[in-house]
Amino acid sequence: MEKIIFQINSFLDYKFKAINVHHLHSPFAYELVRDMVNDKQRYPDYEKVNILRKQLQEDHSEIMVTDFGAGIGGKGYALIQKSIVSLYRNNSIRSKYGELLYRLVKHLQPANILELGTSLGISSAYLAIAAPDASVVTVEGCKGIAEKAAENFTRLGLKNIHQEIGNFDSVLDSIVADMPKIDFAFIDGNHRKDPTIRYFESCLKKSHNETVLIFDDIHWSEEMNEAWKFIQGHHTVTLTLDLFQFGIVFFRKELSKQDFIISY
Repeated sequence: MEKIIFQINSFLDYKFKAINVHHLHSPFAYELVRDMVNDKQRYPDYEKVNILRKQLQEDHSEIMVTDFGAGIGGKGYALIQKSIVSLYRNNSIRSKYGELLYRLVKHLQPANILELGTSLGISSAYLAIAAPDASVVTVEGCKGIAEKAAENFTRLGLKNIHQEIGNFDSVLDSIVADMPKIDFAFIDGNHRKDPTIRYFESCLKKSHNETVLIFDDIHWSEEMNEAWKFIQGHHTVTLTLDLFQFGIVFFRKELSKQDFIISY
């Protein structure tokens, strides 16, 4: 109940403070919101992912799931039998935000993409389809879910996705070390403060001036809100966009330090 109250209050605060594109005083932020965030075009690639969504909505087969995340209180892990349709409903990115990932990647065309939290591969698909020449490294803690995601990538004919399996805290540093650089990262994993900050700091090792980091569920809990505030205040970060669900981070030295709350 306490978390629900926090989420409601956070959303009301967001709605009160959020501004639209015409109130942005940063030319960079204005163009990004106008051309990518607010882009209403229905790209044909969206339908490829929607076909997969429909298939998952009808898949009642079950797999064994290893849960490492905050959903079990952040202690150890749990083995749970879950249906594919329940995993899809509870864990997969909403179309609104998956399509935003697609638009950002399609416009920016990053060469090296990192994703923490593959789940069934819906968000991975948006990333990979938007930049077919990019290398998309996606990390999933649960082997059973990763195997199902691999099936979904095959269904979509995606060949630019490289899967890694393991607890983020154990495997992330070595994965980042093997990447030439990180141009774009989508962080949707362990929704707690300290792990989220660790993932941010790991990404910093291969980030550069044009890197974009996106954090999911930044107002999901008080801990995630605190992690987001830490990231906003980091000396390497120059501009952030808060879309309530997503927190988007930029490091461009040519920008002045600004944090915007954007209506989305």
